[in-house]
Amino acid sequence: MSRFEGWLFAHVAGRTVQLAAGMALGALAGSTVERPNAVLAGTVIGGLVAGAWMTLRDARRAARLARWLHGPTDRPAPRERGFWGELAYRTERLLRRRERAIEVERERLWQFLSAIDASPNGVLLLDAEGRIEWCNGVAAEHFGLDPERDLLQPATNLIRAPAFVAALQAGSLDEPVTLPGHAGRGTLHVLLRPYGEAMQLVLSQDITERERAEAMRRDFVANVSHEIRTPLTVLAGFIETLAQLPLSEAERQRVLALMQQQTDRMQALVADLLTLARLEGSPRPAGDHWLPVRRVLDTVRADALALSAGRHCIEFTGGDDAEVAGNESELLSAFGNLLTNAIRYTPEGGQIRAKWTWRDGGNGGGAQFEVADTGIGIAREHLPRITERFYRVDGSRSRETGGTGLGLAIVKHVLQRHGGEIQVESEPGRGSTFRLMLPALRVRRPRREAERDVLAA
Repeated sequence: MSRFEGWLFAHVAGRTVQLAAGMALGALAGSTVERPNAVLAGTVIGGLVAGAWMTLRDARRAARLARWLHGPTDRPAPRERGFWGELAYRTERLLRRRERAIEVERERLWQFLSAIDASPNGVLLLDAEGRIEWCNGVAAEHFGLDPERDLLQPATNLIRAPAFVAALQAGSLDEPVTLPGHAGRGTLHVLLRPYGEAMQLVLSQDITERERAEAMRRDFVANVSHEIRTPLTVLAGFIETLAQLPLSEAERQRVLALMQQQTDRMQALVADLLTLARLEGSPRPAGDHWLPVRRVLDTVRADALALSAGRHCIEFTGGDDAEVAGNESELLSAFGNLLTNAIRYTPEGGQIRAKWTWRDGGNGGGAQFEVADTGIGIAREHLPRITERFYRVDGSRSRETGGTGLGLAIVKHVLQRHGGEIQVESEPGRGSTFRLMLPALRVRRPRREAERDVLAA
């Protein structure tokens, strides 16, 4: 029992006993004078005792209510009658309403913080002293913070970029500042906004991919301009020559042949650019349109033999027992670009082997199309970049052979759209091997072949 409860009970009980004793003594004194007064005194004493008992009962009820109010209120309130019971009921009802309201607000706050935590942008809340009150996971990753350990730590102690410190001291920014990411990884745009009472909201966004895409766009425009400017300059010079100088028939034919060569080069460049644009802007090929691999390889083989014109030994194997799900024109472009590159960069008399094989002995692990040559090869430092647009190991040789610098970029896009990947092995002077790896979902054996394998097993 608390001190308040004990005092309340003792105070009410003591006053009641004193009142009853005084009335009893007065009544007894009066009874010695006259008998009827003794009866009246007994009645008064009985009433006083009853009143005292009721007062003690109310004191006990009040004490139980006070004990409940001072303890954990998750327990039900004392069930009493009368005034104290009504008071306990109304008090408990108000407490339960307040608890429900607090729980609703707590749930709303949790949902709000969960939504912010799911944001792709970083969110950092700072108090009036610049200390971290809360941050989501993205902000913790951007700035290298621990969402629990770093709470209530000054932000400038943990984020030391001068641009951020200056922005924090300024209070707000109309334009975002650019900061390096944690440990130098990537680039961030950071925006500050005041809110509440001198509090600040820090928003961060990773713009690494955007900057990379912007750089690629600038490089792409510069490369296209350069690739088109060269043949246009040649054509303009030849046209001026034809217009101003008298040429013999042999010289005129030679100039026209060179002009045709430059025109073909520009047409090839435009065709490859359109192919890339179509690959990037169209949906992925359907996974339920199956076509025979042999049909694709036969078309590629015919084109390769025509381009080689007997200067190389070209061998095709495999593909008779396979079907592939995808876009036929895209696969023809990917396979054909590998054969075209092998022919261009393999000296006359070299060997080129193209084969289709199953991985893991069947179609459970997918399949691959491999092109191996005995050409000039590629140095190791160039291998990670050979699928970039307009990247050339030897620019002058590529232009001499009619390359646009976009062939392997097209191959990579086609493979990505079909869920595959490209692997390259090469050594200068010993040739190159390109493998196009297709996933199991995109390749299968024809129905007759599959049934034959089941019967043989």
